[in-house]
Amino acid sequence: MAPNDPKNGGGGGGSGFFASLASSISSLGSAMTKSVNGLVGYEGLEVINPEGSTEDAAEEANRGRWKQEDRDGYWKMMQKYIGSDVTSMVTLPVIIFEPMTMLQKMAELMEYSHLLDMADETEDPYMRMVYASSWAISVYFAFQRTWKPFNPILGETYEMANYNGVNFISEQVSHHPPMSAGHAENEHFTYDCTSKLKTKFLGNSIDVYPVGRTRVTLKRDGVVLDLVPPLTKVHNLIFGRTWVDSPGEMIMTNMTTGDKVVLYFQPCGWFGSGRYEVDGYVYNANEEPKILMTGKWNESMSYQQCDGEGEPLPGTELKEVWKLADAPKDDKYQYTHFAHKINSFDTAPKKLLPSDSRLRPDRYALEMGDMSKSGNEKSSMEERQRAEKRTREEKGQSFTPKWFDITEEVTPTPWGDLEVYQFNGKYLEHREAADKSEDNTDPKSIPFNPWQFQDMST
Repeated sequence: MAPNDPKNGGGGGGSGFFASLASSISSLGSAMTKSVNGLVGYEGLEVINPEGSTEDAAEEANRGRWKQEDRDGYWKMMQKYIGSDVTSMVTLPVIIFEPMTMLQKMAELMEYSHLLDMADETEDPYMRMVYASSWAISVYFAFQRTWKPFNPILGETYEMANYNGVNFISEQVSHHPPMSAGHAENEHFTYDCTSKLKTKFLGNSIDVYPVGRTRVTLKRDGVVLDLVPPLTKVHNLIFGRTWVDSPGEMIMTNMTTGDKVVLYFQPCGWFGSGRYEVDGYVYNANEEPKILMTGKWNESMSYQQCDGEGEPLPGTELKEVWKLADAPKDDKYQYTHFAHKINSFDTAPKKLLPSDSRLRPDRYALEMGDMSKSGNEKSSMEERQRAEKRTREEKGQSFTPKWFDITEEVTPTPWGDLEVYQFNGKYLEHREAADKSEDNTDPKSIPFNPWQFQDMST
């Protein structure tokens, strides 16, 4: 086993390829932080400069999107929630939102889906893990955006049709707790995910725990891959420039063969050191390292064959497996070109479901720059959702998703147990019929309608 084996906590002291891994990880608590105790009366808050520079804490704290009066009001509202899960218990102003929902954000994993095609096609079981884990890493550039996506309305959906051969559907299957389910498929793979985000508000930062189950089935050999991602930390929510980090380990396991990938996302250290860096190994079922992987989640990933000690094999060299596509410059929401496609109707199927996220009036108003209308529409829909909940309770009914079914399976995760939803296949029947339809209604003209009860206004 490699002397700096991630599964050994990187405890080896040798001079292996990742000899500095352990010391880098131990710097998690040593990121460049400056206390702003006493700053406008907020005791104990910290402002962390992602650039690692030595600017005055008060100066750094005054950066960001919030005006002073907005920060004051927001802090007074939020301080009572410190230590709590605030996933759906707090109504937030649209000033911090991006014009996208969590259901759409799930689809961003499909941008580099060709890596899963390659994982399915390769004969090499270890390169299969290289391709698949690189696919999982590729989405983190999009996840570093500092704007909050809209929470989906119960019953809301998002469809993406035939993007590079991939069809995608997601649905909000629960409101309390907020849970989403997603399914994607092409000729090479199926992707299934149940997601129940859990958060912990810490004052000027928030920890986001990815309570969920992600499974990818590669069709040629029936191989099933399971993914456990690291948590995400959002720094400087109220004071300073908001930025995102995902320190910790990502584990992808081949449930068919026992092979696995263990990759460490390095935490941001002093003067920004280590930020974005990812290092680790592909292991066989006997926990022997076979391929080392290294790179940055905001740039590229590379791999190289290694020996049983984790050292590069003589005569081999690092080869790039994934590289970030060019992104628009100075984009207001830091969107990639693919994110813009997700938001557009170019990726919408024929006869779009009226529950689709693109049709949300608050999302669309924000996209058009009308923040006042967006806030009003958001409040109106949230009130409609509360009214529907009261109606269900009065009628003794429960909400039933259309495209996913709850199973009896409860799977453990590092952050709590998860009830698993599975794709029921009804969407495929719906899509087949819709594609044959002669209805050519402009999808932009469809009113947003995820509602269970259609007569709430009467």
